[in-house]
Amino acid sequence: MPSPTLSFDEQYRALCSRDARFDGQFIAGVHSTGIYCRPSCPAVAPKPRNVRFYRTAAAAHEAGLRACKRCQPDAVPGSPEWNLNDDLASRAMRLIADGVVERDGVEGLSTRLGYTSRHLTRVLSAELGAGPLALARAHRAQAARTLLAATELSISDVAFAAGFSSIRQFNDTIQAVYETTPSQLRALARRGAAAHPHGAVERPSALTLRLPTRPPFDGAGLMTFFANHAVAGIETATDTSLERAIRLPGGVARVRLELGDHGILCTAQLATISDVAPLVARVRRLFDLDADSLAIDRALSSDPALADSVARVPGMRLPGSVDTEETLFRTLIGQQISVAAARTVHARVVEELGSDGLFPSAAVLAASGAQVLRGPATRVASILGVAEAIASGDLDLDVSTPVNEFTAKLVAMPGIGPWTAGYMAMRVLGNSDIMLSSDLVVRQGAGELGLPDTAKALTEYSRRWAPWRSYACMHLWRSRPVQVERKATSP
Repeated sequence: MPSPTLSFDEQYRALCSRDARFDGQFIAGVHSTGIYCRPSCPAVAPKPRNVRFYRTAAAAHEAGLRACKRCQPDAVPGSPEWNLNDDLASRAMRLIADGVVERDGVEGLSTRLGYTSRHLTRVLSAELGAGPLALARAHRAQAARTLLAATELSISDVAFAAGFSSIRQFNDTIQAVYETTPSQLRALARRGAAAHPHGAVERPSALTLRLPTRPPFDGAGLMTFFANHAVAGIETATDTSLERAIRLPGGVARVRLELGDHGILCTAQLATISDVAPLVARVRRLFDLDADSLAIDRALSSDPALADSVARVPGMRLPGSVDTEETLFRTLIGQQISVAAARTVHARVVEELGSDGLFPSAAVLAASGAQVLRGPATRVASILGVAEAIASGDLDLDVSTPVNEFTAKLVAMPGIGPWTAGYMAMRVLGNSDIMLSSDLVVRQGAGELGLPDTAKALTEYSRRWAPWRSYACMHLWRSRPVQVERKATSP
């Protein structure tokens, strides 16, 4: 199943030029040799008649191909398509990467998406070339390859950490996908890490993974954002690192995230080794690691008004979220006050209601928030109402929710307006096409660049930036006048 955005000729040219910009965006299957490669594979380019392009490694597996041992095509950033698109296939891939199939099975995946398993399998097979089981199998194999290279975990621990239900299933899958044994793959993957630093991994005693991204990458900008908004009691942030706890399916993980070459170095202490997959998925979302920055920058810099900003800050990324509830409540509590004041309020809430180094959950806020939250009665009531709705299950903000449904659910809650809903879609879903035209700082930044500075006019003008309006928003925030105080409602 070829990429829907690139023609065969475009993909073949990328393969012949060994263009690393396309690594992770499509797979090149060479049917004369029976292997599949990343676009930047250093091997001699095959003849066009022997090549077929696939959107996923699982589709290449289903076609009877094996992973190239030379270029290791799974040691690359993920596809930007799963955040760019909002269709069923893209939403399913976000959940598969988070390990939902391993935890809940295909039935659990289809239930989360609101479709029958038969319909989901039919759609994924038609659009991605493989069904949910095959896609999850490929994801497990890729996770295992990373752990074999990155850690000193035993083979059996790697098997269960990657989501396999038995050692036999693990061995059979590794043999089928890589045509080698787990021990041989470990040696091969470590050699590949040295040869391909874009997907390199570290091997200290702790569980430490290097999560790659496509350059350019404005990691410094993200770290500045996290440092400016860090809350005492749950986060420690500098201009190069972030330490915090993260809720995962198996328990609370303690993580340290550092800027590294071509990505993020993640060191973690996990409650259970099976939480590796969801940890990686959430950190990748937090730092927007799968974005196609070259495409984004090329599109935005075509507007002369943004060209200088893009040149100053190439590789702008969206600050994501590792906990939807936390991001929502920090946004609601911190609105209409400065960032410094918001951090003080958040720290007090954490001190009084938090536990395990985490922001209080919706259930805790619903039960005890009235004694802690301060401010106008209507705003406190709104926050408590949202907490009660989430705690009861009436408000579900899953990362697989279509963006229009996601924002509609939020706006339907008393006290939540379009700005909050759009901001949450940008950060939680990683949606690339949100324009927060009502934001004061966005409009001030637009005015600095000679763009329309009223909400209606800016909304109309921003249509030319689609589908990258979220990234344009980030540039406008960065372009705000120096004398304007940064507000908690604006990143």
